[in-house]
Amino acid sequence: MSLLETIHDPADLRKLPRNQLAQLASELRTYLIESVSQTGGHLSSNLGTVELTIALHYVFNTPYDRIVWDVGHQTYPHKILTGRRDRMPSLRQLGGLSGFPQRTESEYDTFGTAHSSTSISAALGMAVAAKTKGEDREVIAVIGDGAMSAGMAFEALNNGGVAECDLLVILNDNDMSISPPVGALNRYLAQLMSGQFYTNAKNVGKNVLKVAPPLFELAKRIEEHAKGMVVPATLFEKFGFNYIGPIDGHDLDSLIPTLENIKHLKGPQFLHVVTKKGQGYKMAEADPVAYHGPGKFDPAVGLTKPATPPKLTFTQVFGQWLCDMAEKDSRLVGITPAMREGSGMVEFERRYPKRYYDVGIAEQHSVTFAAGLACEGLKPVVAIYSTFLQRGYDQLIHDVAIQNLPVVFALDRAGLVGADGPTHAGAYDIAYLRCIPNMSVACPADENECRKLLTTAFEQDTPVAVRYPRGSGAGVPMEEGLQPLPFGKGEVRRTRIAAAGESGPQGIAILAFGTLLYPALAAAERLNATVVNMRWAKPIDTELLLQVAATHEALVTLEEGAVMGGAGSAAAEALNAAGLVKPVLQLGLRDEFIEHGDPAKLLSMQGLDAGGIEASIRARFGDLAARVAPTLKVVG
Repeated sequence: MSLLETIHDPADLRKLPRNQLAQLASELRTYLIESVSQTGGHLSSNLGTVELTIALHYVFNTPYDRIVWDVGHQTYPHKILTGRRDRMPSLRQLGGLSGFPQRTESEYDTFGTAHSSTSISAALGMAVAAKTKGEDREVIAVIGDGAMSAGMAFEALNNGGVAECDLLVILNDNDMSISPPVGALNRYLAQLMSGQFYTNAKNVGKNVLKVAPPLFELAKRIEEHAKGMVVPATLFEKFGFNYIGPIDGHDLDSLIPTLENIKHLKGPQFLHVVTKKGQGYKMAEADPVAYHGPGKFDPAVGLTKPATPPKLTFTQVFGQWLCDMAEKDSRLVGITPAMREGSGMVEFERRYPKRYYDVGIAEQHSVTFAAGLACEGLKPVVAIYSTFLQRGYDQLIHDVAIQNLPVVFALDRAGLVGADGPTHAGAYDIAYLRCIPNMSVACPADENECRKLLTTAFEQDTPVAVRYPRGSGAGVPMEEGLQPLPFGKGEVRRTRIAAAGESGPQGIAILAFGTLLYPALAAAERLNATVVNMRWAKPIDTELLLQVAATHEALVTLEEGAVMGGAGSAAAEALNAAGLVKPVLQLGLRDEFIEHGDPAKLLSMQGLDAGGIEASIRARFGDLAARVAPTLKVVG
């Protein structure tokens, strides 16, 4: 039996002698590589936190002592050491382990995280609660240097320094977020740790004391002066934290004694730990971005390109469009909040480096920064995940929409995202965008339409969002050029076959918003239904809507987004405003948080595949569906 197999919870870990922890770290790292290679998931970030995780659970009395992990994509070692090793084969699969901390999954997951920069705020809340209740517990926030670029982290530090409670913030400095980090703070930390300056200067105090009188005050002044020169102590100590470090985050002989000493200190503490993303797996060390979130792979071979080139993803379509439009229009500038690779902007940065802006994990800033650029006549395109634009909502309203500025928002990961689960699902963008005056929302049905609607959006002098899902679409061939589609207009993609002698409104029309057009077409063949590709959630093509409503007995709206307040609601509102009473069935994502799993399976469970759409329509309009469908040949 390996040493790792004897660890069922942190209590077992704390029974080990210190001299066995290095072996445990080696076994844990090997298990991580083997496990993630079988399931896919986050790898580089987890390999970098192996020793830190062991040290935290070894020194602190978890789960009584609280550990809050920022983002959470570095918590696989934590999950393995807290009783979930045997469930790792189910990672990020339907019914299996989440890829992030979840309070419902384990008492050791003290706070659910998946978005960046929340850990210090949450941990401070826990520390204040412990003080209020008179509980003697330690509270630790672990945050990466990339996450420190977000304003929320500094808001929490500003509050934490005067809260008069015991709190430990650990800065896991791996010089890496998902994309390479940017910004003045990161540059400062990188300079601090590079070259011989730190190595030489950290011994200034010792060298001077060899020849100086053994006066305590003099020694203290020299030590503080040397420390202030070479570490960011002045920055964090101004917030009221006692700064310690930097120390090697892979050296258990440094980590454990340091944490044991800090455990007995009172007040807010700040420990600077330096780690390496991908530590212990040479391929991940060499390319931590590629191994940030790989799919399944052979650990001995590493990541390989598929033999058959996959279909273009919507992200790739956006990346190609961005470069093509930048070539045509010199006003275009591209903005990303730390998601260069995820948003498909690698080639754009290479070709147009002076028109590319990565603002770090700072979604609020990215939106207002775009607004400032637009004020001066540029045409900003903000590439951002649907779930991350939620973090810049006030800026979207206050800084962009009220001023009616021409900013294009390329909303990647709209709809369900599969393995990342509810924290990353783009379920709410239609509902939260369409209620904002001056905003428009386009919903392309396929890759070719996505390219055209991005062009349409860019041509407007008002803010426009184009939402598209993760992964590939229907495989529709791409047309060359930068041809737009009519603004705010949809199209009829299938017309119901009328029976002999019919008159007046007959049958069902399905109004599809986005990529669910294709399962709608499949369902319509069985139901003899009309299918409309609406294309725009705002503005709704009211002319087309009323025309279809006048010629059909019932309408069905279909969207991969929250049904409450979504595009279906927009259609119903338009009918109501026109004084037209018509049965409307609104299909979309139900009022619930949808767990992680295979996207196709999740859509099926929501009744949004072809079979589910047909079943829902028959259940609601049974007599009508039964009356029209038997006259047709059933397809499929």
